[in-house]
Amino acid sequence: MASSKITETELLSRIRSEVTDALGYDDTIAEQRQLAMEYYYGLPFGNEVDGRSQFVDRTVMDTIEWIKPSLMRIFASGEEMVIFQPHGPEDVEQAKQATDYVNYVFQKDNPGWEILYSWFTDALLQKNGIVKCWWDESDTWNREEYSNLTDDEFAVLIAQTGVDVLEHTPPGEEQTDDYTSVTTEGHNVVIKRDLSRGRIKVETVPPDEFLISREAKTIEEARFVCHRVRKTLSELREMYPHKDIEAADLGSGDEDSFSGERFSRYRFDLSADFEQPWGTGVEFEEALQEYWLHESFVRTDYDNDGIAELRKVCTVGDFVLANEEIDKIPFVSLTPIKIPHKFFGLSVADLVMDLQRIKSILMRNLMDNMYSQNFGRYAVLEGQANLDDLLTQRPGGVVRVKSPNAIMPLPTPPLESYSFEMLEYLDSIREARAGVSKHTQGLSADALTSHTTATAVNAVMTAAQSRLELIARNFAETGVKTLMQYIYELLQKNQDKERVVKLRNEWIEVRPDMWRDKMDCTVSVGIGQGNKDQQLMHLSSLMQFASESLSGGLSIVNEQNMYNIGTAMLRNMGFQNVDDYLTNPEDIPPEPEGPSPEEEAAQAELDLKRKELDIKAADIQLKLMKLKQEGAKSAVDAQLKVEELNLEREQNRAVAIGAT
Repeated sequence: MASSKITETELLSRIRSEVTDALGYDDTIAEQRQLAMEYYYGLPFGNEVDGRSQFVDRTVMDTIEWIKPSLMRIFASGEEMVIFQPHGPEDVEQAKQATDYVNYVFQKDNPGWEILYSWFTDALLQKNGIVKCWWDESDTWNREEYSNLTDDEFAVLIAQTGVDVLEHTPPGEEQTDDYTSVTTEGHNVVIKRDLSRGRIKVETVPPDEFLISREAKTIEEARFVCHRVRKTLSELREMYPHKDIEAADLGSGDEDSFSGERFSRYRFDLSADFEQPWGTGVEFEEALQEYWLHESFVRTDYDNDGIAELRKVCTVGDFVLANEEIDKIPFVSLTPIKIPHKFFGLSVADLVMDLQRIKSILMRNLMDNMYSQNFGRYAVLEGQANLDDLLTQRPGGVVRVKSPNAIMPLPTPPLESYSFEMLEYLDSIREARAGVSKHTQGLSADALTSHTTATAVNAVMTAAQSRLELIARNFAETGVKTLMQYIYELLQKNQDKERVVKLRNEWIEVRPDMWRDKMDCTVSVGIGQGNKDQQLMHLSSLMQFASESLSGGLSIVNEQNMYNIGTAMLRNMGFQNVDDYLTNPEDIPPEPEGPSPEEEAAQAELDLKRKELDIKAADIQLKLMKLKQEGAKSAVDAQLKVEELNLEREQNRAVAIGAT
């Protein structure tokens, strides 16, 4: 029998049920995370006694803060946090561009360092760190003012795409402000510029805002996931401009107040008499009233086709702001100690919280004993000593007594060495559990003695770092890798316009939707072996071996291999702009190749023919010169004959005239 279609009311009812039943909603998980935060801050346990030591150890904070530098150095010290590997020769250029652009989007378009820092801190302290990644197409506007623009400048400004004029005062008109009235010489204009453009957005989600179905093993397979966040009425209006929020019943702004887990984040900065960390100064301003927005991702057969689809349902109270089918849940989780077949793992705080409590109690007893050694207890005969004098503890103070035996000191057990050995034993347990030791925090004085070799120190540090490397690899494979793959998919699905960005010191035109192979790439997060000095030593040895092989004529090394080794050495030293120091052999134009023997013979024959032609040309030129000389001589002789004839004619004419 076919079931009836789910109504919106039934969907809302299911979401409310899923929220209250989800992990992280005021349950044991939330209490454990709240306790971890209080231990991290070193807040009192609640069993303190007036007049006794109230010391609180900081083992949780010390352990976590010493792990974070190693993790941040591994993931955020280079330009390439992830590398997309090609599966075939046709994918090489695409993989290079995908590698550069995905890293650019995470580290430049988003605050990559801050995201990693908060993400790792949440995981180390509160079991799981959560990030949210989505394609953001929200409207963004910028208000701009311009004064004394010419007609041409004004025309160019308002003709730009995405510009709306808010205020405009033409030349010659009076513009009045609160104090003066002035006549404008040019165009005074206030515009609103549309800066909206789709982009990838990544942000860390506070653990108390993330809910997941109780039986879920992973986010991808979960039946229900919810981002439960406080939003002001103004933010809701901007996020859902097409919804009639004014007429909606959003419930009470104070409904379902902040949990103890959220409150614990603020307790360190508040006095004991504060009941809540948030202010109440805007409670009467409607636009700043806050409401719980539930962004739920639920699997349900809403369209009644017999197959449960993934839907995104956004609600405030009983008002539905969005209800649409989607293809993926936009959250990525990582945990330092993963428990198989379970979503929530163990945090580093879970491993050492009991040690913090034991050390705190032990230190309190030791300090009470020290106090008793300096200011011990006394047995006093009633009425035989002045109690005010006795209770006033000051050097050289006088105590008035009526009898020599009126005051008798009570013995205080001395501090034994095994008490301090107990503290060292607890530290060794912490080292074994979390991998944080004095060797990873810096070399001790004993490590620098002549009895300790460099090899022994290195072995101890490597063993201590193995737990940290395991956490780093777990973060890489279960969190960072998934996030980068999701960024890759979002870029391909949503960025359909060309974007020009600077990658590898070159301006590159990027169109992810035109990448040919959309899914045939894997992500490799590089985690080196050993510390920076060890890596540099290995690279130096490799460079020496490669140089000897290249000079010896072995074909196992080429110039590109040498360049790759040099690049790794420079980045290990902390230099990120490799192109300033090394030139990639691929960027060097090839030298022209010499002619072959056949080409040389043909060239020699051609040169010989050219010489013969040159000789013939010289002979012809000589003959032409001789002909010119002979022609010039004939012309001179002819001219002389003409002149002789003219002279003879003149003489004959003169003789004839004389005869007459």
